[in-house]
Amino acid sequence: MQAQDRLIVALDVSSLDEARSIVEELKGSVGMFKIGLEMFTACGTEVFEFIESYKSNKNIRFFFDGKFHDIPNTVAAACRNTTRANVAMFNIHAQGGIEMMSAAAKATREQAQLLNIKKPILIAVTVLTSISENILHEQIKTSKDLDLPQYVVHLAKLAKEAGLDGVVASPKEVPLIRNACGDDFVIVTPGIRPNWPELASDDQKRVLTPSQAIAQGSTYLVIGRPITKAQNRLEAVNRLVAELV
Repeated sequence: MQAQDRLIVALDVSSLDEARSIVEELKGSVGMFKIGLEMFTACGTEVFEFIESYKSNKNIRFFFDGKFHDIPNTVAAACRNTTRANVAMFNIHAQGGIEMMSAAAKATREQAQLLNIKKPILIAVTVLTSISENILHEQIKTSKDLDLPQYVVHLAKLAKEAGLDGVVASPKEVPLIRNACGDDFVIVTPGIRPNWPELASDDQKRVLTPSQAIAQGSTYLVIGRPITKAQNRLEAVNRLVAELV
């Protein structure tokens, strides 16, 4: 995989025009564009029309960051609908349990076969990068016998058992996941922050630089504000790619 193909740019914007501007500026320079809840709640199902408008351009791929988390039947239906939407990858929550994840994997696989299309990469969110050890134990109330990295690995192993292609996890847990789930398991890592002095701190707590994350074994890196808020977005992308080569 080329270094630039590992980059997923987060389209954390609230208008289709702004999203299209970013895509047009960076197309061919990054692996995917992530559409998450900010854009989806602002634009609704028009985001899928937006994705469909790029269907003919095989160099533009989308990751729908919907984080489905509901009863198995509801999540399976959402996965079938998303599979029809020309996305390269989408996700669900691992904390929905193995029955929910298995239903999601089955629905995605069957829908892709029905449409005779390549199956989207289906991944599960383990623990959000805004969650610290203290939050995990004191607010979410998981067992203190299971620390945060162990809990992440537990969820990753459940996802693999359920038939998913990979997980979303902090870069700091990547080596443990890679060891537990193998080399072919897809690991998508948010919480990536270049060590650039002009960047201010934000709400991410478990972070690494892009080069550190790749060295740890990450497959894809999700990067938002360091690119989208840069004065020159393409220059920021090229700067990141140079760090990964």
